[in-house]
Amino acid sequence: MPEVGFRVLELTKLYPLAISRGTMASSENLFVTVTDGTHSGLGELSPATGSAWTAERGQAQLAAFTAGGVSDNPFDNYAAMRAAEIDPPAMAALDMALWDLLAKQAGLPLYRLLGLPNRAVPTSVTIGINPPEVTRERVPDILRRTGAKCLKIKLGSPEGREHDKAHFSAAAEAAAPLRTKLRVDANGGWTVAEALMMDSWLSERGVDYIEQPLAASQESDLLGLTGRKLPIFLDESCRYSTDIPAWGHLTDGINLKLMKCGGITEALRIVATARAFGLKTMIGCMSESSVAIAAGAALSALFDYIDLDSHLNLNPDPAGGAEIHNGIVTPSDRPGHGAYLVD
Repeated sequence: MPEVGFRVLELTKLYPLAISRGTMASSENLFVTVTDGTHSGLGELSPATGSAWTAERGQAQLAAFTAGGVSDNPFDNYAAMRAAEIDPPAMAALDMALWDLLAKQAGLPLYRLLGLPNRAVPTSVTIGINPPEVTRERVPDILRRTGAKCLKIKLGSPEGREHDKAHFSAAAEAAAPLRTKLRVDANGGWTVAEALMMDSWLSERGVDYIEQPLAASQESDLLGLTGRKLPIFLDESCRYSTDIPAWGHLTDGINLKLMKCGGITEALRIVATARAFGLKTMIGCMSESSVAIAAGAALSALFDYIDLDSHLNLNPDPAGGAEIHNGIVTPSDRPGHGAYLVD
C-alpha cells in the first residue's frame, strides 16, 4: 500500500492572468507523492480563480482520506474520493500521482500505459484581459518566447464588449506577423445577446472557436445560440462526464481540465462520453506547473485542441518535464508522466 506525502509551493506568474471572474498573479499549489518503497508517483493540485479549492483545504482532505492507507488502483480511489466529496483538484493530485506510480512500476511512459500513441496538436497560449496597449506589448513576447502557433484571447471583460473588441483587435494585430491561429474564451462573461453579437463580429476575424460564452448553470440558454457562426466549446459547464448528456446537443465540444474533473480517471470517461455525443474535445489547465501539464500531455492523442500552457507563464516553474517543441507540449517518453520537481 503506497505511502502518501505532501508539499505546498507558491507559484508566481510571469504575467498576471485576468479573466472575466478576476485576476490571479500567483497560487499556492499542493504536490502529492505516493511511494511504494521503490518508485514514487507525483501529482499536483492547482486552485482556480475565485475558488475555495485551496492547497490547504485539499491537503487536509487528502490527509484524512489516506490516513488508513490508499489503494494503488486509480479507479477504486477515484470512486472513493468522489463518495467522500473531496475537492476536484485534490482528487486530481492523488489520481495523477497514482497513474504516474503505476506507469513507473510498469517501466512505461504514461501515454503507453494508457494505450495511446505519442501524438499531439499544437497548444494554445493565453493572453488575459488587458488594456489594448498592454496586450500589444505582451502578445509578441508570449508567442516568440514559447514558439506557440495558437493564441487564446480571454474576453468577457467587466468593462464591456467594446473593451473586448479593443483587446481582441490589439491581440490579433500583434499576432498577425507570426501567422498565429486565434481562439477566444469568454469564461461565461457574456449574455445571449452579447454572445450572438460577438459571434458575428469574431467570425469575420478568423477565430477558430469560442469557449464558454455563457455562465455555467445557464446551459439552457444555449438554445438562443443555435444560429451561431462559430463552434462553441463548454468549459465551466462540464465538470464530470455525467454533465454532458443534458446539453451535449447544444454545443460543439467540451474542454476538460484535470483540476476540474478530478484527474486522469474521469478525463478518460469525459472523452468517451463526448465522443459518444459527437463532440470535439479539448484539454485545458488552471495555474499548473509542469507536473500537472505533463500528466495532461500524456492524454494528448485524445484531443482535437490542446490548451496546456500555464507552466509557460511561471517565473519560475518549480518543475520540469513538460517541454514545448514546435508549438507542441510533447508527451514524455520517460516512465510515468515524465515530470519532476526541480528541488
